[in-house]
Amino acid sequence: MRSLELFTGAGGLALGTHAVGFKHVALLDWNRDACATLRENIRHDTVAGVSEWKVIEGDARQCDYGSLGSVQLVAGGPPCQPFSIGGKHRGMDDGRDMIPEFIRAIREAQPAAFLFENVKGLTRKAFRNYLAYIELRLQHPEIPRRSCDTWEDHLGRLEDVHTRGSREGLHYQIVRRLLNAADYGVPQTRERVFIVGFRHDLDTEWHFPEPTHSRERLQYDQWVTGEYWEERDLEKPQRPARLKGAINRLPTLFPPDAEPWRTLRDSIADLPKPSPPDEKPDALFHRFQPGARAYPGHTGSPLDLPAKTLKAGVHGVPGGENMIAFSDGTVRYLTVREAARVQTFPDAWRFTGSWTETMRQLGNAVPMRLAVTLAESIAASLAPGHA
Repeated sequence: MRSLELFTGAGGLALGTHAVGFKHVALLDWNRDACATLRENIRHDTVAGVSEWKVIEGDARQCDYGSLGSVQLVAGGPPCQPFSIGGKHRGMDDGRDMIPEFIRAIREAQPAAFLFENVKGLTRKAFRNYLAYIELRLQHPEIPRRSCDTWEDHLGRLEDVHTRGSREGLHYQIVRRLLNAADYGVPQTRERVFIVGFRHDLDTEWHFPEPTHSRERLQYDQWVTGEYWEERDLEKPQRPARLKGAINRLPTLFPPDAEPWRTLRDSIADLPKPSPPDEKPDALFHRFQPGARAYPGHTGSPLDLPAKTLKAGVHGVPGGENMIAFSDGTVRYLTVREAARVQTFPDAWRFTGSWTETMRQLGNAVPMRLAVTLAESIAASLAPGHA
């Protein structure tokens, strides 16, 4: 099955769809360093088959998607700064909003399915009407916004078409869900909005994959049985006071087959000590970055929980998501490889650009493991001959 990906960045989503058998006709991104990262991995075929990838470096607004040939999947996470909690919150009035370009790609490529990813901030009350607008545009991509329309005008026209229930032309059946990557085995509490659509003529039934991992199961293993600490030969710390009233109920709060959330400790445990900052960068991209410090709102991620959400910011980001908080009170920045582990990139994957730029690429990425889970489920629903 052929796929097209927009706003590819460092390649987390592209690796996930690739892993389940999608063949990328093109990977599009405007950022020079992100494209350099992709080309570096293509050149060395760091993951089997990526040498066949084609990267288009440029503005999504200039691409003719219809010229790329038939595709079964369009995937991507349009730049999220307009809706990010850490941004300026300009949303639909922000010139960086590339969601309309993702919709144009669907209109021109007419894929069997699409996979859209964006920040949790898109669900904020201030953007509620715009989210409804996005969903209607994704459902009816053949009804473009006229040059004289405000987005509210266009929303009204889309509502008229949608309520008529017409099934003529190109339209999609969509579902939306807010997913936490930690619930799918990613060692990071990362909440993102996903919208999946299937072309109406496929008559496909689909639902989001059920979570496989559980916070409560991790709490049970840590504070009820103590197995977490025993298996890692660690001394069991004092139980957090906030869990006192919930301890007896924990076994009832997760399915019997649920696995515990993966922790930051487990994701980086087998890595060696980071190399000194003045040494030549090694192949693992695991070099110490000086300058980390804790202050209110910037405290780092404890080792025995999933990491906090990696951010594209680096310095001064809310919550100190790009630092490790050790039990002795010290902190240090995640190395590039540690951050890549948190985003479930394979160790063979290479990165280009400065440390700040590389961390930006990683902070914007879709965790590969979550991408695999979603892409595998979508692929299973695209029966041969439907597209």
